[in-house]
Amino acid sequence: MSKALLRYIRLSPTKARLIAREVQGMNAELAIASLEFTPNKAARIISKVIASAVANGGYDAQDVIITSCRVDAGPVLKRFMPRAKGRATPIRKPTAHILVEVDSKKVKKAQNPQKTTETKDNSTKDSQIKAENTESNQQRKPASKASSTKETKAKTPKPKVSSQSERTPKSKPTTAKSETTKKAAAKKKTEGEEK
Repeated sequence: MSKALLRYIRLSPTKARLIAREVQGMNAELAIASLEFTPNKAARIISKVIASAVANGGYDAQDVIITSCRVDAGPVLKRFMPRAKGRATPIRKPTAHILVEVDSKKVKKAQNPQKTTETKDNSTKDSQIKAENTESNQQRKPASKASSTKETKAKTPKPKVSSQSERTPKSKPTTAKSETTKKAAAKKKTEGEEK
């Protein structure tokens, strides 16, 4: 990877960024050729910086991709223009710093297969986590409904009860049907993941 930096160039950074965004990720030779026919001051300057970055790395322009082309704002030269009735209006002359980084194509191809395998592993882990979350949410929903009914019951005035056994909420007996449906749903999910 090689880079070239051009500092304090008399160029508006906002206008230069429009050109820099077009060039990013392109082949260096193609970028220089396209910038040659772009009618813009920034295009001429950026093409020279790209050529310099390629030369700094000792690469051939055909074998290189522009990894980043960044345009930062430099100091602003402030001038004044005389106007009518003794007034003066300010003139801003912005400067910019242009940074271009290039890298060979071969390195990018070697890194991509590793990234794709990592993303596949992450996507399977994410799907498993989502499945677990949905199962836990389904189990929580009846509890949240029960808690909301408890809250409404708590709001209504009740006569005071002295015995401790009557204060504890009664748990619902589990049915065999609900357990079998949960097991069937779990089997379907595992069969879907295997396919």
